Amino acid sequence: MAGPKTAAERRQRSQARAEIRAQDQAEIEGFLDAIWSERGLARHSLDSYRRDLSGLARHLVGVGPSLAEAGRAELLDYLAQLNRDGYSPRSAARLLSSLRAFYAHRVVSGARADDPTAGIVAPKLGRPLPKALSETQVEALLQAPELSTPIGLRDKAMLELMYATGLRVSELVGLLGTQINLRQGVLRVVGKGSRERLVPMGEEAQHWLERYIGEARAGIVGRDRCDFVFVSNKGGALGRQQFWTAVKRNAVRAGIDPVNVSPHRLRHSFATHLLNHGADLRALQMMLGHSSLSTTQIYTLVAKQALKRLHQQHHPRG
Repeated sequence: MAGPKTAAERRQRSQARAEIRAQDQAEIEGFLDAIWSERGLARHSLDSYRRDLSGLARHLVGVGPSLAEAGRAELLDYLAQLNRDGYSPRSAARLLSSLRAFYAHRVVSGARADDPTAGIVAPKLGRPLPKALSETQVEALLQAPELSTPIGLRDKAMLELMYATGLRVSELVGLLGTQINLRQGVLRVVGKGSRERLVPMGEEAQHWLERYIGEARAGIVGRDRCDFVFVSNKGGALGRQQFWTAVKRNAVRAGIDPVNVSPHRLRHSFATHLLNHGADLRALQMMLGHSSLSTTQIYTLVAKQALKRLHQQHHPRG
């Protein structure tokens, strides 16, 4: 069997073999019991704390001080070692957050006078840019549903509407018939914080929505009554996971790696493509249902990056 290939993997393997001091193990479990009582944290969060603190405790074996007594120098040495091993800035920031919580608890409980994490600056995390499909990929996805079946026609209407309006998944699957005005071509959407907004759906999406409602929906619902526009193959309300599955299924039909396609990425594509074609940022904010313009402005960075790539690819001095 091949051994670990990277320094980080080798370090993790070595740490896994190291024994934590009984005193350190007791301190970790005592801390976890305390924060569980105070904050009611989920098991996943407690496991993350345990993993982070155990990693430092293993590092300190043979170094000298215990976990409870470690100083700023030992913590900086550990963080530096992780950085050399290829630890990501996001993982390092999470680790530092765990250490701060542990030592703050010791200070508050009177077990320690100083906090060794004081003054240690967390690594800066760049704001992740939303990823969008290309217009060619979106076109292929929209052409993928099998229109000869009621479910295919439903998928077509959902995908067209998602790309035309930038709705959130919860907004799409929760859409009621009373929220649609086909005569005016608009949706009345209730988004986060129960904020209501009007969103134009465009002629193409309106066409396929009308076809789905007129030709396919009744056949899927059968004799059951359902107030939601988009229904499952069992006639009830369509769930978020079922829509996710429909997107993946049609991505495969379109020849797109389903790993790179998601309902939220369709929303990103809607916003990015609108900006690329000159849409006003505040109008986009209203359509997306963002409470703050700063949330919408991140899409301008995506558009700028696309322009830079285009310039570098085609300009003689790019």
